[in-house]
Amino acid sequence: MIELKNITKQYESKKRNVLAVNQVDFKVYKGEIFGMVGYSGAGKSTLLRLLNGLEKPTSGEILVNRQPVAELKGKMLRNFRQEVGMIFQHFNLLWSRTVLENIMLPMELVKIPKAEREARALELVELVGLTGREHAYPSELSGGQKQRVGIARALANNPKILLCDEATSALDPQTTDEVLDLLKKVNKELGITIVLITHEMHVIRKICDKVAVMENGKIVETGSVIEVFSHPKMDVTKRFVQQETVPEVTDDNSLVYFERNYPDGKVAKLTFTGDKSKLPILSKTIREFMVDINVIQGQIQEINQSSFGTLIVQFVGEEKEIERAIVNLISEGVSVEVNEDAE
Repeated sequence: MIELKNITKQYESKKRNVLAVNQVDFKVYKGEIFGMVGYSGAGKSTLLRLLNGLEKPTSGEILVNRQPVAELKGKMLRNFRQEVGMIFQHFNLLWSRTVLENIMLPMELVKIPKAEREARALELVELVGLTGREHAYPSELSGGQKQRVGIARALANNPKILLCDEATSALDPQTTDEVLDLLKKVNKELGITIVLITHEMHVIRKICDKVAVMENGKIVETGSVIEVFSHPKMDVTKRFVQQETVPEVTDDNSLVYFERNYPDGKVAKLTFTGDKSKLPILSKTIREFMVDINVIQGQIQEINQSSFGTLIVQFVGEEKEIERAIVNLISEGVSVEVNEDAE
């Protein structure tokens, strides 16, 4: 388990002090995929460097498998880092080495015998889907293939934890999904805990179990991915979720925008999670109540092992019937959001 307790990291210079991480607390349990999302400057990368011991916190405590990371030195710190693999945004491969030689590098550094490291590297080549490319150089590989080498290299010393620093930011959407599927496979088959940072909510939705949203060095919201997607609380979280759920509109408040364009009845945002997103709840509501429901906008997406759907709808009918229909939807487990300022 990874546990951060009241972590603060401040950088000092002659001109000014920068508070990069501000009183952060969170836990990551064994076998989880935990994502940290935030815009540039939020403090994500600093947190990742604190987790692998490259930086020491100004205050607070970091425990990884009960080891106080900031207190580790010398051989104990080197041994700890062997248990933590790192995957980088820009691959960080050695261009003068082949795929196989790049994967073997971490094992060379800890003096594993050549035959053993070659056998391990070949296993990893197969795991990440690069069979037949063992003797290729990085210049001969696509971006996705380079990142597969990076993943294999991170797994070379059988780590218990993988840290991913914007691992898909340099890739196109299709290749991103392929790399995310590979990370999910590594997590499930090898039981490795994964902590990743990203500014892409698609990455969080695709593979993460839990997510922490960072802003100005603080974690402003955290929870299961399905919970955060379906009920975002903070403005920054809502902006991230909107990237994946509702196309951008011209007004800060989408319900106000839609109300102006659909003035009759009542406009509402409906959120469905899990099995609710696959049931004919709206058609049932139309049959049971004297209302018409016009679907204005929406979509249903897969979030890791579950489903999540959002719809912007217009209820048309008598006000009492609309209210009864909304109350019934809520009783069915559907989240209903309306503009409280509407007449």
